[in-house]
Amino acid sequence: MVRKAKSKLKKTRANKAGTARRSKKHKKAVRKNPGLLRRLLRLSMLLLGLGIGLGLPWVIWLDVQVRNEFDGRKWDLPSRVYARPLSLYEGKTISTQTLLAELKAAGYRRSSSPGIAGSFSVAGGRFDIHRRAFRFEDGTGPAIRFQLRLVDNTVKSLRSNANLAAQGLIRLDPAEIASIYPLHDEDRTLVVLQEVPNLLVAGLQAVEDRQFKYHHGVVLRSIGRAMLANVRAGRAVQGGSTLTQQLVKNYFLTSERTLIRKINEAIMAVLLEWHYDKAQILEAYINEIFLGQQGKYSIHGFGRASEFYFDRPLEDLDVQQIALLVGMVRGASFYNPRRNPKRALRRRNQVLDIFGSTGLLSDREVETAKSRPLGVTARPRSGNSRYPAFVELVRRQLKRDYRASDLSSAGLRIFTTLAPSEQEYAQQAVSAGLDDLRRRGLPADLQGALVLADVASGEIRALVGDRVAGRNYFNRALDARRQVGSVIKPLIYLLALEHVDDYNLITPVEDEPVTLRQADGSVWSPVNYDRKSHGEMPLLEALVHSYNQATVRVGLRIGVANLIRKIRQLGVNAAVPAVPATLLGAVELTPIEVTQMYQPLAAGGYSVPLRSVTAVQTAQGELLNRYPLRLMPLAHREAVAVLNFAMTRVVERGTARKLHGLLGNDTLIAGKTGTTNERRDSWFVGYTRDRVAVVWVGRDDNKPAGVTGSNAAMRLWAALFRQLPIAAVDLRMPDGVSFVWVDMQQNALTDPSCPAAVQIPFIDGTEPAATTACLDRLNRKNRKSFWRKWFERDD
Repeated sequence: MVRKAKSKLKKTRANKAGTARRSKKHKKAVRKNPGLLRRLLRLSMLLLGLGIGLGLPWVIWLDVQVRNEFDGRKWDLPSRVYARPLSLYEGKTISTQTLLAELKAAGYRRSSSPGIAGSFSVAGGRFDIHRRAFRFEDGTGPAIRFQLRLVDNTVKSLRSNANLAAQGLIRLDPAEIASIYPLHDEDRTLVVLQEVPNLLVAGLQAVEDRQFKYHHGVVLRSIGRAMLANVRAGRAVQGGSTLTQQLVKNYFLTSERTLIRKINEAIMAVLLEWHYDKAQILEAYINEIFLGQQGKYSIHGFGRASEFYFDRPLEDLDVQQIALLVGMVRGASFYNPRRNPKRALRRRNQVLDIFGSTGLLSDREVETAKSRPLGVTARPRSGNSRYPAFVELVRRQLKRDYRASDLSSAGLRIFTTLAPSEQEYAQQAVSAGLDDLRRRGLPADLQGALVLADVASGEIRALVGDRVAGRNYFNRALDARRQVGSVIKPLIYLLALEHVDDYNLITPVEDEPVTLRQADGSVWSPVNYDRKSHGEMPLLEALVHSYNQATVRVGLRIGVANLIRKIRQLGVNAAVPAVPATLLGAVELTPIEVTQMYQPLAAGGYSVPLRSVTAVQTAQGELLNRYPLRLMPLAHREAVAVLNFAMTRVVERGTARKLHGLLGNDTLIAGKTGTTNERRDSWFVGYTRDRVAVVWVGRDDNKPAGVTGSNAAMRLWAALFRQLPIAAVDLRMPDGVSFVWVDMQQNALTDPSCPAAVQIPFIDGTEPAATTACLDRLNRKNRKSFWRKWFERDD
C-alpha cells in the first residue's frame, strides 16, 4: 500500500512539472509574439460589438412589437346570434313536442336527474328543467331549476324547485343559432382569469409548465434538453417551451420549427415576462391557445372549447372535463375526443394522474373522474348557422346600423326573433311538402320559400329559402322576385271598401269580358280561371271566387295608381308597373315583401315593419341598440276589418275551401290563393289571430310548373300550421262597423228568419237602404201586434 502511494505521488509531481514546463513555453511564445494576444482581444471585441450592434436593435424591435401587440391586445371576436328566448307561464299553449324541440335547439340534455344547468327530465307531461344563467337583452337571469306540467297542450303549473313557489314567468336561455366570424376564421369566447376554475389554472401549470411561477420566460435546462434531442435527430423534434413561450408562438409567431423562430420566441418570452405579470400572461394564454377545429373555423381558448365540446360555460365544467381540455393542449387534433375518443380518454386519464401526483386531486377524486365518460356532445350546437336564410336577413337588417367589420370582429351579442321550433316545422313543411308534390305528379325540381311572422309585432318567427335545410346559395324568401297573381286582389277590394259612397260587400259588380288597348298597341283581354264569365254578383262573391274580370272592372274604377300607392302604404317599396295587368298580379314581389304587405291586414289595420332583430349588446353585455316595436295605424281601419271578414269567406267557401280539410279542423282562418299565367307560380297567404305566413312554390327557371295556389303552396302552409296552435281570426269589429242581416242577391236588409239571410259587416252608413219583402211583412206584423197588445191589454 505504501509503495503504491509513493508511486502515485511521483506521478502527480511529474504531471505538475510537465504543466509548468508547458506554461513557461507558452509564455515564452507569447513574449516572442505579443501581437497574437492583441489580435485575439481585437477579434473578441469585434464579435462582441457585432453582437451588440446587430442583436440589440433586433431585441429593441422585438420589445416594441411585444409591448404594442400586448398592450393593445384585442382579439377579433365573432358575433353570437341568438334565437328568441322561450317564455313559459301558466296558461301558455305549447305542446310537448314543441317544448322538446325548443330544449333541443337550446342545447339542453335529457337526464334522469337534472342537477346540472342545461339539463332536463320529462315524464308524461311533467318537465323538470334546470335553466342556465344567461345575460338576456334586458338583464341577467340566474340559473334556476323549475317544474312545469302540461295538460292538453297548456301549461297548467310552473313552480320553482327551490321553494315550490308558483312562478309568474320563466324564460329559457335562447339557442345560439349562428356566429358571424372574423376574416381570419378564429372562434373564441373571452374569459377573465377570475372566472376560470382554479383546477384548470393549477392543472395547466402542473401539466405544461411547473416552473411557471418562478421562471422569467424561459427555462434554459429545458431548452438545452430540447436542443440536444434536436441535434441528435438532425431536425426539430422536441420543444422545451414554457407557457409564456407557447403564448408567444401562438400570439406573435408562426408554428414553424426553425432555429431563428425559436430564438425569437425565447427573447420575446423574456420580454413579455419583463413587462407583464403572471396573471396577465396566463389569462392571455387561456384565451389564445388552439383547441380544435370546426370546418374552416379554428377554436381558440378554453372558454370556446368548453362550449364547443361540452355545450357548457367554462365555470360549469366537471373535473374530468377540465382534464380533457388541459390534455388537448398537447395536440388538439391528435386528441380530438369526437374523432379519436380512445386516444383522448387515455390522455385525459394521464392528466388526471398528474393532477393526483401534484396534490391537486385526492386518489379517490382521480379514480372517480377516471370512471366517467368523456361527456362530449355528439356535435357542437354553435358555429355555422343552422338557419342560414334567416341569418342572412339578420345580416341585412344589421347592415343599416353596423359596419361589416363590427359584425365579424366586435363580439356582438345579437338577439333575434326566430322561434327554433317554428323554424324546424317550417323547414320540414317545405322539404317534405315538395317531396309530396312530386309524388302527386308535379315536377321534381320545384322549389319553395316560406315566411312566418307574428301578426302584432311583425317579428319573423321562421324563414325558409330553399327546400334543402341549411342550403343558402339562393335565398328565395328574400330574393326570388316572382309575379304574385291573385294575391294582389284583396288590396283592390280594400280600396273599394274605403270608397264608402260606392262600395260595400254586397255592392253588385259585373264579371263580364273587358278589353283594353295598351300603350304598345296590343290588346289585353283577361279571362277567368275557368274561362267563363259569371255576370252580376255581389262584390264579396267576386273576391271569394277570385274572378279576374270582376276584379279588373273594380280596379279600373279605383285606379292602378291608387293600388300602387296602397302597396307602398302597406310597407312595400318594390317597383310596381303602372299598367292594367298589375290589377291581376303582374307585379314581381318577394315572399318577404308579400308578408309585409299582408301584416297590416292581419293586424286589423296596424302596420309594423317586419323585423328579425330585437337588440344588440357588446361582448360584455352592455346594450348598444334596441329595436322597439314601431306601430303605425292605417287610415280606414274599418275597411280593413270588413275585408278580413271577406278573407275568411275565401277559406270557408272560396278558392281556399280545401284548407280546413288539409288542417283537420275548422278554426276560422283568413287566406288568399295566388296563381300566375301558365301555372308558373303558386302562392298562398294565410293568417290566424297571431300568425301570418306566406308560401311560394315554383321553378327557379320560371318555366310552367302545373301549380296553383291551392294544389301546391296551400298544402305547404297547412303542413306548417298542423304543427302550430291556431287561434281563430278575431272578427270583432271596431267602432263604426256593425254586422247587419242582409239578402245579398237583393242587396237589401232582411231578417235572420228570412230566406237567404246572411250576416255581413258594414261600415256604418253603407248598409243597404232597401228591404226585402220578407222583412217588410215581419215589420208590419210586428207593428200590428204592438197595437193589438196595447188596446187589448187588461185594465
